[in-house]
Amino acid sequence: MGHAEPSATLEQRITGHFNDSAALKLAAAKTLAAPIARAVALMAESLRSGGKVLACGNGGSAADAQHFAAELVNRFERERAPLAGLALTTDSSTLTSIANDYRYEQVFEKQVRALGRKGDVLLAISTSGNSASVVSAVRAAREMAIRVVALTGNGGGATAAGLGPEDVHVCVPHQRTMRIQEVHLLVLHCLCDGIDFQLFGEKK
Repeated sequence: MGHAEPSATLEQRITGHFNDSAALKLAAAKTLAAPIARAVALMAESLRSGGKVLACGNGGSAADAQHFAAELVNRFERERAPLAGLALTTDSSTLTSIANDYRYEQVFEKQVRALGRKGDVLLAISTSGNSASVVSAVRAAREMAIRVVALTGNGGGATAAGLGPEDVHVCVPHQRTMRIQEVHLLVLHCLCDGIDFQLFGEKK
């Protein structure tokens, strides 16, 4: 039995995803460039002063947190000294013990309280803005004078409501999770590039 050719309808769906994603990114650039720049400044200031960036999120946002931390610790696009980034999504023993002994809602909060210090930055990622574990981490960070960069969508939800005046909200102007996640990845790359630029200047 031979392969059936892809249907025009399927190809149209795929092309539609590319078009929708590109259109959203171009539109979002107009509103997100300024808060992303503020987020870069916060993170660069913290790293320059000996602080670190803690990152958290669930599901795809957990993968984004780990992706971001890896590009700080290892490198982004240039050879440079390692930078202090830590994903709070990777220690299975810590995550499962907190979820089992207490509540899943506390899996990031307890790590922020244990590992965070004044002057650090928390990167809190939630496409809806309403992830209880992320909201709890933001609350703990604010109590500890750890500034927050919230990366959300769909209006920002409870995460946005918990931010203070020194925190930064980067909210993708969309409701659909996959579109928000696609822009989140671009934002993370902008953060990495901006941090390197702030700390090390133009790439040579």
